[in-house]
Amino acid sequence: MSRVGCVFECSSENASQRGVAQTTTSTTTIPDWLQLIRAEYLEIPGLHLTRSQVQRLWGLDPATCDELLGALLDARFLTRTRDGAYVRADADDR
Repeated sequence: MSRVGCVFECSSENASQRGVAQTTTSTTTIPDWLQLIRAEYLEIPGLHLTRSQVQRLWGLDPATCDELLGALLDARFLTRTRDGAYVRADADDR
């Protein structure tokens, strides 16, 4: 990843309005986001999200969303379905 060390601002006020779990600090790093997204996919079997849903769910800007999804694809944790959704790579329903 090109910006692993970068820190992205996460507005806890906006996150709470969207129903997103708030972090304990006002910033979240790329590794933090990766851990959070992995945890959600592990906790919710069959989670099937489009890029725009991922972006909205976690309040990500487009570049950060693309970087995170790319990293999870490269790590073979996620894969894309024929309709473009992101699912766990070990999921049976593609």
